Amino acid sequence: MKKLIIINGPNLNLLGKREPEVYGHQTFTEYLDLLRAKFPAATLEYYQSNIEGELIDKIQEVGFTYDGIILNAAAYTHTSVGIGDAVKAIQTPVVEVHISNTFSREEFRHQSYISPNAKGVILGFGLQSYDLAIESFISF
Repeated sequence: MKKLIIINGPNLNLLGKREPEVYGHQTFTEYLDLLRAKFPAATLEYYQSNIEGELIDKIQEVGFTYDGIILNAAAYTHTSVGIGDAVKAIQTPVVEVHISNTFSREEFRHQSYISPNAKGVILGFGLQSYDLAIESFISF
């Protein structure tokens, strides 16, 4: 059984309410229940914070004992050298995930401080981006 954690960054606690035309109408808690049912071969934990340092602390906490991290650092993807450094410092592989296609949005969203040290990047498939990331840990 793979031990995975989904770590979501700022404003993702507002899924289902925030910009539904971009992020959809489903809350992440609702979606997490579906993911757990769909992937019984994985233990899926979940963590969300709007605070950069708390995200770094969680990455460091799980970064040597889990089989995989699915990280949607949201806006911090494009601004946080600290989160990028945390991903580089750990042993657990990280898949960077984004609900929207960041390359079809504002230019500042085209830069990622996480991607250079991630196992892979999945973006633009809505919440299904998380399914694909989980599948990457189970199948590869």
